[in-house]
Amino acid sequence: MVDSDPDRVLVPSLGRPREDEALAYALETFPDAEIVLLAVVTPLDDPLSEGGVLERDDERTAAARQASRDLLESVADDVPSATERVRLETVEGRPGTVVPRYASEEDIDHVVIHGHDAGSIGFVRRFLGRNVATTVTERTDEPVTVLE
Repeated sequence: MVDSDPDRVLVPSLGRPREDEALAYALETFPDAEIVLLAVVTPLDDPLSEGGVLERDDERTAAARQASRDLLESVADDVPSATERVRLETVEGRPGTVVPRYASEEDIDHVVIHGHDAGSIGFVRRFLGRNVATTVTERTDEPVTVLE
């Protein structure tokens, strides 16, 4: 069930394909809500991490923030109000843990996430029925919309 009038909607940004669809959906479906685009920086030892490609934490955080800004800019072409309504935040940790915690601690009313995990790890997680969207849905008290 979709909350028809949330004040604050969270869209996690994990550096995955099709996250622009989740952001656009949140902006269009909840036109009066503040949208929080949450850049999640996964720990280097997490299977979802980019591994050792970027060594230092500050470089990884800067890259996650830039990816979120790029995501916002790509959606702003189609949804002009995006830049005024979206607030960018950054957290570090495992997405299945930090997204529900952020939603609870920051008074988020609704979460919108894309259900697609990319790559071979995503395939295994989908095959086993355990992906980030499933984990977030199970651990979040607020309503969650998972886009396919």
